[in-house]
Amino acid sequence: MTRDEFLAAALANPVNRIIADELRRLALPDAWIVSGCLVQSVWNVLTQRPVEHGISDYDVFYFDPDTSWEAEDAVIRTLQAELGHLGVTVEVRNQARVHLWYSAKHGVPYPALSRSTDGIDRFLTTTTQIGLRRTIDGHDIYAPRGFGDAARMIVRPNPTANFSAANYAAKAERWKTLWPEITVLVAE
Repeated sequence: MTRDEFLAAALANPVNRIIADELRRLALPDAWIVSGCLVQSVWNVLTQRPVEHGISDYDVFYFDPDTSWEAEDAVIRTLQAELGHLGVTVEVRNQARVHLWYSAKHGVPYPALSRSTDGIDRFLTTTTQIGLRRTIDGHDIYAPRGFGDAARMIVRPNPTANFSAANYAAKAERWKTLWPEITVLVAE
């Protein structure tokens, strides 16, 4: 699957397109729509399901050096106000703050990051290490592992993340129920 094929399939889901456009309009720093909502939209196109099938939420990353909860909450509320009409859950996270709460929530250490793509690099699966953002003349895509696993519907653990076998198994089990065509590789 080429970059353009991935982009076309991900944007076949109008929610992805609307969120990407809104992030550009708001000019959030280093803002990306990321992860499952992109890959799962592609899986839905490949399996001829409705493009929003199985997508539990739409993840947005941005990077603002202001690590206060108040600043992040203001961005969350702004996006809820602008995107609430879509009727979907949009999860917004300032990647500059993740190290402040991640360890307490997930029980594993998490380093301070320097940009949003650092957060994408740390995803539980390599398959979902993809981000998309609208630009003045099109779209940027960050995909350090490429599009092969998404196109072949392979779920692969990310050994460089703060890996949790239990979290990986739970995520893979949910996805396998929704997309029985996927191949889930076992975490070693």
